[in-house]
Parts: sequence; C-alpha cells; structure tokens
Amino acid sequence: MFNPTVARLTYRGLLGRRRALVLFALPALLLLISAAVRALTGADDSTATSVLGGFALATMVPLVGVFAGTGAVGPEIDDGSIVYLLAKPVPRPTIIVTKLLVAIGVSVVFSAVPTLVAGFILNGNSQGIAVAFAVAAAVASVTYAAVFLLLGVVTRQAVVFGLVYALIWESLIGSLVPGARTLSVQQWALALAQRIAGEGQITSDVGLPLAVVLLIGVTVLATAYAGQRMRALTLAGEE
Repeated sequence: MFNPTVARLTYRGLLGRRRALVLFALPALLLLISAAVRALTGADDSTATSVLGGFALATMVPLVGVFAGTGAVGPEIDDGSIVYLLAKPVPRPTIIVTKLLVAIGVSVVFSAVPTLVAGFILNGNSQGIAVAFAVAAAVASVTYAAVFLLLGVVTRQAVVFGLVYALIWESLIGSLVPGARTLSVQQWALALAQRIAGEGQITSDVGLPLAVVLLIGVTVLATAYAGQRMRALTLAGEE
C-alpha cells in the first residue's frame, strides 16, 4: 500500500510549488509570535495555552493540513498529469494511501514540530503544555490530511473549500460556538491534549473516548472514499 515513486513525486510536488512558501511561513510566524510573547510577558502557562490553542491548533494546523492534503493530489488532477500516474500499473488505493502518508508526514513536520518548539519557547513545557499541544497537532494533522486529500480528489475548488473550513469552521465557529465544537477536529485533538497536560490547563468539549472514535472514524472514512473516487477516475480508452 506504499509506492516509493509516488511518494517521491508527491513530496516534490508539495515542496516545490508556491504552497511550500505557506508551509514554511506559518510555522515561522508561530515561532516569532511565541518569542515576542515570551519576551513581553515571560513564562506563563495560561498565555502559552492561549497562543498554542488559539493560533497553533486552531489556525496553523488546519491551514497546513489544507495545503498538504489538497496539494498531494489536487494539482495533478487539475493540470491533467494524473493520467500519467493512473496509466502505470499501480493500484489506485495504493496511490491514495501513499499520498496520504506523504501529506501526513509533511503536516506533522510543519505543524506538530513547530508547536512543540513554540511551547518550549513560551513556558519551557511547564505542566506538559508543549508536549500536549504537539501531540494534539500531530493527531489532528492525520485527520486533516485525510479530509483535505479527499477534497482534492472530489473537487477542483479543494483549496477554497479547505480554507473556508479551516478559517471559518475550525478557527471561528469551532472555537466560539458551543454546539459546533463537538464537530470540530480541533476539539477532538484537544481531548488528547487535556489528558496529557496538567489538570485544568487545557479543556475540551468532547470526551476522550468519543474524540478517539471520531478521529479514527473520519480519517478511515475519508481515506476509503478518496480511494473509491480515485478508482472511479477513468482514462481515455479504458471505457
């Protein structure tokens, strides 16, 4: 279910396009904000939680997921180069799984790792906050990558829909509207962070067992449906 050639081409496509600028810019912005906050306010647990939860997990992680997930397959479908890949003797589910693994790897590197570093900058991992948010970012990255990869397969407006979801649903509605929080990947990931961090440092509106089920379920379903849609793509002459 993993093809090295597909993986290499996907990595090259993700990090060799203009979207790579966004992938580098978002973590850099988080680190700059964290350094400035630490210089101005000193080490403070509540401030660290606000920065890591309000910017890193609520904004940066889903945005990285958008560009990594949609960029793993969307551009190839848009410009028609996907036909060369589909013409190869590679099972189409293998293509999806390989691209998903690449998108997950890129998302984790550009979201979870900077989140961990930012947490140490902000408060030196006091109360386990840095590790808690880094784990939450890594877990959320897996689900985001699957969801946005699916968007890249089913629509040519994947980036637009992904940005709407990331900026409006996750960053705004998922953070502020109580009833919508249970349908937010951010809140599911926060349930894990809540278990890891010190008591009372991080809160989530979703219980840990339900959060784990939802994270796994959405990831598996999105991947399976993306594989099904990829299998439905036909080349000229196949019909």
